[in-house]
Amino acid sequence: MAVVTSNGKRRQQWLAVNYHHPSPNSKRPRVSTRSQNHTQSVLSSSSVVSRISLYPEAKPSLRREVHAPCRPRKFDFRTFSRTEFSLNASVYSHKEDISNDMGNMLSKNYQRAKNSALPTIRFGEKGKEVVEVDDDSPKGMVSEDSSVEEVHFVEEDGREGRSVVTEHKWQEGDLVVTEIKDLDAKHMRGGPQQQSTSSVVSGLTNGNLNVANAAKMLDTLSLSPEHDLLSVHAYKKLLEAVGKRNDMINRLEVEIQLNEKRRATFELLRPKKEIVEEVPLEPFIPLTKEEEVEVARAFSANRRKILVTHEKSCIEISGEKFQCLRLGAWLNDEVINLYLELLKERERREPQKFLNCHFCNTFFYKRLISGKNGYDFKSVRRWTSQKKLGYGLHECDKIFVPIHKDIHWCLAVINKKEKKFQYLDSLRGTDTQVMKVLASYIVDEVKDKTGKDIDVSSWKKEFVEDLPEQQNGYDCGVFMIKYADFYSRNLGLCFNQDHMSYFRRRTAKEILRLKAD
Repeated sequence: MAVVTSNGKRRQQWLAVNYHHPSPNSKRPRVSTRSQNHTQSVLSSSSVVSRISLYPEAKPSLRREVHAPCRPRKFDFRTFSRTEFSLNASVYSHKEDISNDMGNMLSKNYQRAKNSALPTIRFGEKGKEVVEVDDDSPKGMVSEDSSVEEVHFVEEDGREGRSVVTEHKWQEGDLVVTEIKDLDAKHMRGGPQQQSTSSVVSGLTNGNLNVANAAKMLDTLSLSPEHDLLSVHAYKKLLEAVGKRNDMINRLEVEIQLNEKRRATFELLRPKKEIVEEVPLEPFIPLTKEEEVEVARAFSANRRKILVTHEKSCIEISGEKFQCLRLGAWLNDEVINLYLELLKERERREPQKFLNCHFCNTFFYKRLISGKNGYDFKSVRRWTSQKKLGYGLHECDKIFVPIHKDIHWCLAVINKKEKKFQYLDSLRGTDTQVMKVLASYIVDEVKDKTGKDIDVSSWKKEFVEDLPEQQNGYDCGVFMIKYADFYSRNLGLCFNQDHMSYFRRRTAKEILRLKAD
């Protein structure tokens, strides 16, 4: 190749300081000789300044054209004047300071994030953990990237350590796997090298990580104290942190115990709420106007007139006997016996609603204790035969026995269902002799009717105390028949003295209609 250069003599004008190089496309300006002569006449030839001013300002030489192969410049630098260079230099220096500060801050943040992430990754298990993901990228692509970094750490005893972390990335099929090897610096200098390797998925190409894969990634971060001593140090630190909270936990437990004791004390001081049993409506259904009129007419009827006759028991109730149901009167045997017969018929009419009971009449107990030695079973043996009753007493759940003591009525109960003898007195009286007589009677009755022996020695003898009490001297009979009524319903005794007037009218209505409700 030929190189064309211009080797002509350099013109003297180029040596002048203020000489201006004409542009290639501009025409050369013409210099008037007249103006030059005029200037020379004014200025002194001996003045240096005057001579320099005659020359034009100097300009940099033109770039020489080289017609030869040359290496292309990667960056084409622009030429600046002195003023532009000084201004640009100040701006560049300011921007450089800003970029340096920003770079330092980013570097610090990056270093801090990396240092906090590396211990977590270093505690992973050895080997690789491959997580399957769905990816649309073509398979078979393999890319690798490696980096080595030195990490400083401080052990628990104050000694500083150094470890080298090697990060190696590659792509296998549809996923990118990162393998991190931790080489302990203490063993790199001549000793056997110990390393802990953990593999995690660092990036995915157009794929999403599901829950199962996320669980696999968490498994890789599990502690492995056999191969990494830092996990032991971290565990000790956790134990120390938990130990510091033990005092607070103990204090809270003591406070809880004190508050529990205070609460228990307040519960004792708080007045107890009385448990109110639900009062059934059926035993307290008020009488209608027609029923009230019917009862009032019976009370005003002729005393010799037979108001009602019960054919099965052959009991007749006259107007005179019916007067015992008035308020303030004592109940007589005929009214009590007829009402007990109606209770038995009610139980046969609706056996699923009432207990299987037997109601003895008011003469039974008197006849039972009428023997020479006081107790005489033979005197009442035929009263409870299968032919007469249609059932045996051993089949009944409860047996009610009215007890008459001259001017006071009580009720005794042989409770086979609960295996106990009960005694109910509206005046809270007791009678142990009644309990002994009834215990002997039920043993003899079962032996006579079934031929079996029963042992009642373990049965409880109960004098019922939680029962409605009589507040006058004439309602004992009404209390007694209502004890039997409620017990046959398998209900509690949820009535009191105030209900006696209503119970008298209701009993009168039921006797007039020969049907107990």
